[in-house]
Amino acid sequence: MVKSTERRQVWKSLAAGLLVTVATLAGLEILLRIADFRELRQGVSERSLSYHHDAELGWVPTPNSTSTATNARTVQVHHNSMGLRDDEFSLDAKPTILFLGDSFVWGLDAEAPERFSELLKPRIASHKILAAGVSGYGTDQEYLLLQKLWPLVKPAVVVLVFCTVNDRGDNSTNIRYERYHKPYFVTAPDGSLELAGQPVPLSYLQYVNEVWWVRNSWLARLAVAVYVKIRYPKLYVPDPTERLIDGIAQFVTANGAKFFVGLQSEDKELISHLQERRIPFVSLDGVPFYPGASVGGHWTPEGQKMVADRFFDLLLASKAIPAN
Repeated sequence: MVKSTERRQVWKSLAAGLLVTVATLAGLEILLRIADFRELRQGVSERSLSYHHDAELGWVPTPNSTSTATNARTVQVHHNSMGLRDDEFSLDAKPTILFLGDSFVWGLDAEAPERFSELLKPRIASHKILAAGVSGYGTDQEYLLLQKLWPLVKPAVVVLVFCTVNDRGDNSTNIRYERYHKPYFVTAPDGSLELAGQPVPLSYLQYVNEVWWVRNSWLARLAVAVYVKIRYPKLYVPDPTERLIDGIAQFVTANGAKFFVGLQSEDKELISHLQERRIPFVSLDGVPFYPGASVGGHWTPEGQKMVADRFFDLLLASKAIPAN
């Protein structure tokens, strides 16, 4: 009888403890939702709407996804089955010009038909044109994306659009923007590049977007945010930009294609490097853009037309496309 009473007391104590724990957690959940800390929000940028985790690249657009993206203006977005914001692509005998870059190629603040790559399609009927831009990518991720796409596209021409505003920063760390984790390259003692940071861990927003219990519980969000920050701290490495561009150039030319660079704005160090390596390039300085947006500097429709003109002149002068 004594043992039965003791067991009941133990169960009552456990039940009371469990009730207090549940009530405490529920209270904390409610407080976190009311406080609405910015660090725990889901995020609404173009990187959080249609992008998901990729262990090699960090994040990629979801294939066949459709959404809207708002920055200086709201635009409609659709990604094809390759996860690129372009028409469906099929490999055939017609040569392809591949534009590689970040949000300037992806087309932030531009409807799809307004982008320079779309404007070039009727002007360069001899080639297919494919926009392989992913918003937020650095040159390092673009290099890896190029290698991943190559067997599917086999381009005859690759044009890298270098974002002078932030690509050097992108290339020098493992975490960017809304705490997205990414791969990165370190420079070995012999000057070669060594890939690091793979497999890329899930970033906080990817947990929120892709894991049900994290998406629906702010307590879980807090726990994940703390875990990710402690487990995967932000790192900085010496800027490998020039070596990355050399690596892209060597990869492209070794595969029998031509390589060009477009500079979003002036970068004297990179210009000197391109001239030394005899890599054809064009400056995109002076192109009209949207000022004051949360992610600023993206080209207006008139700017897109000017960019198309400059790339057309570069490709024509270099005999990468036939003269009409």
